[in-house]
Amino acid sequence: MALIIILSRAGLSLDVRELKKSGRSAVMMCFIPASCEIIGAVIFVPLLLGITHTEAALAGSVLAAVSPAVVVPGMLRLIEENRGTDKQIPQIIMAGASADDVYVIVLYTAFLSILTGGHATALEFLQIPTSILLGIVMGIIFGLILSIVFKKIRTDPVAKVIITFCVSLFMVYIEEMGKSLIHISGLIGVMAMGMTIFLKNKPAARELSGKYNSIWKIAEIVLFVLVGAAVDINAAVSNGIAVLILFLICLLFRMPGVFICFIKTRLNLKERLFCMLAYCPKATVQAAIGAGALGAGLSCGNVILCMAVLAILITAPLGAFLIERTKGKLLNKNSPG
Repeated sequence: MALIIILSRAGLSLDVRELKKSGRSAVMMCFIPASCEIIGAVIFVPLLLGITHTEAALAGSVLAAVSPAVVVPGMLRLIEENRGTDKQIPQIIMAGASADDVYVIVLYTAFLSILTGGHATALEFLQIPTSILLGIVMGIIFGLILSIVFKKIRTDPVAKVIITFCVSLFMVYIEEMGKSLIHISGLIGVMAMGMTIFLKNKPAARELSGKYNSIWKIAEIVLFVLVGAAVDINAAVSNGIAVLILFLICLLFRMPGVFICFIKTRLNLKERLFCMLAYCPKATVQAAIGAGALGAGLSCGNVILCMAVLAILITAPLGAFLIERTKGKLLNKNSPG
C-alpha cells in the first residue's frame, strides 16, 4: 500500500513529454546499474565467501534493487524546489527506480528457481519487458478512464483519492491473480496511470498529488517501521566484516553503471555524481526477499540475508541524507516555469 502511494505520487508529478527528452537515459537506468551490481557480486562473492557463482548471482539480485520508498520522496522534493528539472534529473531517477525493481525481482526468481532444482527458461527473462509494457498499457487505460470521469463528474479531492487508490489496488490484484497466465506489473501500472492523469487532466493531478503528499506523511512512518521490523540485526553481526566489504564492492560496481547511463547527455559531472549517489538507497525489496534463500533451505541463505540487512541499515538512511545534503551543491535551481 505504501508503494502504491509512492508510485502514485511519482506518476502524478511526471510529465511524459518532458521525460521523452531524456528517454534513453531513463530506459538505461532501469537495468544497467542493477546489472553492473549483479556482475560485481558474481565476480567477488565467490572469491571472498566460497559460494558458487549462481548463489552469488542470487545474492546480487537481492542487493541490486533500488528503493522507491527512499528515492521517490527525495525526487519529488527536487521537483517542488525546481532543482535539476531543466534536465529531467528527478524524473529520470524516479522512472528508473520504479522499473528497476521489476527487472531485479524477475532475475531473483529465475536464479532462485535454478538453485532450488528448477530451471530458468528464456521465457522467464522475456517476462521483464512484457511485464513492464503490459503494466504501462494497463495504467494508461485506467488513467484515461479516470481522467474522463474526473472531468465529467465533479467530486471532492478526497473522493478522487479513494477512487484512484482503489483502482491502484485493483491493478495490483490483477497482477497477483494473473501470474499463472501472464505477468503484468501492477506497480508500473500505478505510475503509468498517474502520468496519464497528469497528461490529460492537470487540475485533477494537482489535487490528487496534494492529498497523496498528506497521506504519505503517515504512510512513511508505517513503511519504515515495518521495514525495521523485518531486519534481523543478529544476522548482520554474525557474518562480520567480509560481507560488509562485499556489499561495498557491489555498490562500487553500481555507481559506474549509473554514470554509463548519462554518457553523451547534457548532464555535467556534478549532476552525474548526484545521480550516482541518489540511485544507491535500498530498503523495501531487500526487506521483502532478503530471507527468501534462507527460507528455501539454501546454504548461502544466511550470507544473503546478512547482505540484505546491511544494505538496508547503511544505504536507506545514508541515501536519504546524501540526497538532501548534496542537492544544493550538485544541482542547479531553475526558475519556475
